[in-house]
Amino acid sequence: MDLGIAGRKAIVCASSKGLGRGCAEALARAGCEVVINGRDAARLDQVAKEIAKATGAKVTPVAADLADPKGQAALLAACPQPDILVNNNGGPPMRDFRELTREQMIDGVIANMIVAIELIQKVLDPMIERKFGRIVNITSSSVKMPLAGLDLSSGARAGLTAFLGGVARSPAVASANVTINNILPGPFDTDRLRGGLANVAKKRGVPVEQARADRIATVPAKRFGTAEEFGESCAFLCSTQASYITGQNLLLDGGIFPGT
Repeated sequence: MDLGIAGRKAIVCASSKGLGRGCAEALARAGCEVVINGRDAARLDQVAKEIAKATGAKVTPVAADLADPKGQAALLAACPQPDILVNNNGGPPMRDFRELTREQMIDGVIANMIVAIELIQKVLDPMIERKFGRIVNITSSSVKMPLAGLDLSSGARAGLTAFLGGVARSPAVASANVTINNILPGPFDTDRLRGGLANVAKKRGVPVEQARADRIATVPAKRFGTAEEFGESCAFLCSTQASYITGQNLLLDGGIFPGT
């Protein structure tokens, strides 16, 4: 399917690996010019070369910490008026909420809520003026089904969801062909998931393969998702065909959430 976004400019945050990279690759395949982001400059440069070689797209790496205003400025200097913004950030590690310090809670809210809002503040009005904009926020399935130990991540991402629900439905935004949607991933086969399974295996005293099999058994689809299929879902939400979809939460979890 031609997504109708060839030549569009896209920023994909936290895209040197995992779900962010999947989104960057899918948008590049759709013909977008893509700015990718991460903290490891060497890794980011390599990923930019790999995506450009695979897709033929222009890919610009920007190594920056987006929790720092200077990092946001560097990102937007590379792409001052993006047509597409994909917000993404790693979540806080699993921890009993009793152990969370005030500083850790503030850092978690900044990373998983405030950074996305600040970037949207900077790009939204130019999108409205150009009558085209696609904003996708990668949150988590825990927004719908909170998990003990991921309380900070769930809370911050749920806050972002509620905050942007009103923004997306603002007539000035929605009538200007600017959409804001969220993708809620369940278990995807990424470094983050593999690291979590290793920790679970260590605590339970079982092989990692057993911990992986036990987790897969909880997924009705009987597998983990892939970054590639996640990226394609993101690219569709950024397409011209998705212009009537806004303020929505797309749950990608292989059927885990037991609701409609």
